[in-house]
Amino acid sequence: MAKVGILSMQRIVNYGSFLQAYGLKMLLEKLGHDVEFVDYHIEKPLITESHYQKQGLFLKVQKMLEAFQYDAPLKHRVQFILYKKQFAKKYLHILGITPEMNYLPALDALVIGSDEVFNCVQANPNVGYSLELFGKNQRAKKLLTYAASFGNTTIEKLKKFGKDAEIGVFLKKFDAISVRDKNSGYIVRELSEVQPEYHLDPVLIYDYMGECKRIPQIKTKEKYLILYAYSGRISREKSAWISAYAKKKGLKVYSIGGVHRCADSFIDCSPFEVLAYFQHAEAVITDTFHGTIFSIITKRRFAAIIQKSVENSYGNEEKLNDLLERTGLHDRIAENLNDIEKVLERAIDYTAVDKIINAERMKAVDYLKKQTG
Repeated sequence: MAKVGILSMQRIVNYGSFLQAYGLKMLLEKLGHDVEFVDYHIEKPLITESHYQKQGLFLKVQKMLEAFQYDAPLKHRVQFILYKKQFAKKYLHILGITPEMNYLPALDALVIGSDEVFNCVQANPNVGYSLELFGKNQRAKKLLTYAASFGNTTIEKLKKFGKDAEIGVFLKKFDAISVRDKNSGYIVRELSEVQPEYHLDPVLIYDYMGECKRIPQIKTKEKYLILYAYSGRISREKSAWISAYAKKKGLKVYSIGGVHRCADSFIDCSPFEVLAYFQHAEAVITDTFHGTIFSIITKRRFAAIIQKSVENSYGNEEKLNDLLERTGLHDRIAENLNDIEKVLERAIDYTAVDKIINAERMKAVDYLKKQTG
C-alpha cells in the first residue's frame, strides 16, 4: 500500500473545492493507496493592489463586512456568513483534515491538483505565490499532478511578474504532469517543453451519482431552478431577468454557494446535499466551473454564463470554454442575457456526453494507477 498525498485547495470554503478533493481521494483509495491531504505554506501574493492584503482575523472581518454589502435579502446575507463560518468545522473532517496543518510529509507519491493549484498570479492572500504548489521542498519519492490548472494565470502574466523561468524550473522536476485545460497545457509546454496529459476534473471522473453513498434523498414542496454563482457577480439586470423567467415557469429560485437579489431561498447544505438539490432542479443557471460540472453529472438543463476577466478581475472564460468543449457542450454558453432562455430551452443529449466522460474516466484511472502504483 503506497502512501499518497494530495496537495490541493482542500481548505478553501467552496463546494467545488471540497468535492474535487473528495473525488480524487476516493479514486486513489480505490487503487489501494493510503491517502492524506497535504498543506502548503502561504506566501505573499504577486498582485498587491487588492483590498484583501491581510490574513487571519482581519481578512475574515473584511469578508464578513463585504458579505453584508451584497445586493441580496438581509436574511440570505446572514445565512451566507454562517455557512462560510461553519463550513470547515462541519465538513473538512470528512476528508480526514484536521485543524493541524500537514506540511511537507514523507510520501511515496504526491499528487498536486486538481483545482487551480497553479493559479499563482492573483491577489488572494489565502493562496498567495507559493512554490510549494509547484513541488518546492516536497518530500515525496514521486511528484506528479492531476488535472492541475493555472486558472486565470496566463503565460503573459507570468512573464509580466518575472516568474516564468522560475516556474519552468520546477515544472521540469515533475515525474508526470496532468492538466485540465488548454491554457494550462500551453503554459507547461512553453515553460518546460513537457507535453502534459489532459484529464477532466475529479468531480467528473469519480462517479458521484453511481458510487457515492453520502448523497441524500431530498424532497421539496415546490419546483425550483438553481442559481449557482459567486456572490456579487450577477448584475441587477440578470437578477431581474432570472426572477421574471422563474415566475413565468412557475419556479422558485434557490441560490447555492452565493447570495443574489433574485433568490427566493439561500440553501445552506452539505457538499453532498448540493448534488441532491441539483438532481431535482428544473434548470440551472451558473457562472462557475464546478456549478457546470454539477449540472452535467446530474444531467440537468443548464446555462453557463461567461464572465470576462478584465485586468486583475477574476473571470471564467478560459476554464468554462475549455470544459464545455471537452464535454461536447459548448452550446450551453450564454454570452449575454438574451442567450440564457434559448440555452435553457435547448435539450441536451446526455448519452453522447456520457460516452465522452466514460472514456475520460478510464484514461484518468489508468494515469493515476500508472503514476502512483
